[in-house]
Amino acid sequence: MTITMRSYSFTWTDADGTPRASAVAYDEVCAGRRRDELEKAGATDIERVDV
Repeated sequence: MTITMRSYSFTWTDADGTPRASAVAYDEVCAGRRRDELEKAGATDIERVDV
């Protein structure tokens, strides 16, 4: 059995309108937490990207 770990990054727009991109990759669990953090900070256009 082969287990493949998937990694994710994000692109988003800050609440002030500045486009951003993750400098790190997240596993599935951490990506979910990061999305929550971005939403709470007022980010928009949040996109999870496979890396």
